[in-house]
Amino acid sequence: MALCLRTSSRSILYYLKSKMGLLSSSSSSLTHQHLQKPPFTAPTAQNVRDPFANFSTKVNLLSTRRFQSTKVEEQWDSLNHAHHNQVLDFPGGKVAFTPEMRFISESPVERVHCYRVLDDKGQVIMSSKFKQVSEEIAVKMYSDMVTLQTMDSVFYEAQRQGRISFYATAIGEEAINIASAAALTIDDLVFPQYREPGVLLWRGFSLQEFANQCFGNKDDYGKGRQMPIHYGSHKHNYFTVAATIATQVPHAVGAAYSLKMDRKKACVITYFGDGGTSEGDFHAALNFAAVMEVPVIFFCRNNGWAISTPTSDQFRSDGVVVKGPAYGVRSIRVDGNDTLAIYTAVHAAREMAISENRPILIEALTYRVGHHSTSDDSTKYRPVDEIEWWRSARDPVARFRKWIESNGWWCSEDESELRTSVRKQMLHAIQVAEKADKPPIAELFTDVYNVPPSNLCEQEKFLKETMKRHPQDYMPDVPV
Repeated sequence: MALCLRTSSRSILYYLKSKMGLLSSSSSSLTHQHLQKPPFTAPTAQNVRDPFANFSTKVNLLSTRRFQSTKVEEQWDSLNHAHHNQVLDFPGGKVAFTPEMRFISESPVERVHCYRVLDDKGQVIMSSKFKQVSEEIAVKMYSDMVTLQTMDSVFYEAQRQGRISFYATAIGEEAINIASAAALTIDDLVFPQYREPGVLLWRGFSLQEFANQCFGNKDDYGKGRQMPIHYGSHKHNYFTVAATIATQVPHAVGAAYSLKMDRKKACVITYFGDGGTSEGDFHAALNFAAVMEVPVIFFCRNNGWAISTPTSDQFRSDGVVVKGPAYGVRSIRVDGNDTLAIYTAVHAAREMAISENRPILIEALTYRVGHHSTSDDSTKYRPVDEIEWWRSARDPVARFRKWIESNGWWCSEDESELRTSVRKQMLHAIQVAEKADKPPIAELFTDVYNVPPSNLCEQEKFLKETMKRHPQDYMPDVPV
């Protein structure tokens, strides 16, 4: 008699008992002791949902009071074997069948929790687990956060004065920049978006080098061919920023695969915003990384806004963190304004990525306090009081300062001295960068071909002749 998948668990159990004689006292030689019920075991959540799991539990309970009979044991083994065969041996792993039609819910009852160490007052939350930070590292982290904040302020002012053409700040996201960088090593490769200059700052990129790039002078490593804030440094393993959204994400996976092939004890980290997860590059990269098992950290700055588009208009899922498991990527959600939480999460992610050759997805919940860029006015699409609340109540720099002060590592005198010194260095760097010569026009045509083709040579000649005929239309400090 074959068992039907549609048969209820109760009917299956009744059938088994009848076949084994448990329903007839005349066919049983069990003693009173054998008939005693086994101890009650609370069903797990999985058992409640899975009828096959419930059936398995009942079989196990009955198996504790079997007859001491080889024939009966063989019957049980056969039935158990039949139960375990109710799966589809599909590529990628076995899939259990179920008689219950159940769709996977599109939204969980409870949102994924957010890892946090420091509360809004800069106090360590009781029983929180985090990576311990030495005084030296903590003070450097805070100093770089203040430096980044000051650098943003000065460059923003310079753009408004017409001295540079464009700028984008990282105000409100300083912890993401500095804390994540502190958890990495210089051997780890960085594929940034355009809001992670703090990572480069932590690695030793000077304020003068930042200024040279924003002004596009002859000392700019990009030879003036990039927009301001599109930094890059081979020395610091920091790949040049690309304005196109999310294109760096699959590139990071390829670089991580290279590290794996070379057996390097290093990983790759790539940064992107919540808007980047709406691009196909993000999804292709996660899938590729999971399948190829490469050491890469996907770091998403979910600041609630992709320029003027809120996350509610981008996706219906619970943020970004839930997208990781769908591709087989281990994931975590972190308070992006908590320096210690970011540092701890990235440190742990790096260890797992390298030791286990696996990708990790980190979603940092934060808020872009500044405008998207100098070309944007965020007050047109979000309330001013919302911006001010995040600026005052959730400022990551102020929160971390309270923590280092509580440890006796910082004071008001240190604060005043640091801010004065950094602003003075920034103003000096701008003055130097502004006076430096521009790269020659010839640099527009180099570094693409080993031997320039004829059409490119013709373009260069035509441009130089045009500049000579119409000097009033071009900047006088650009060498022809």
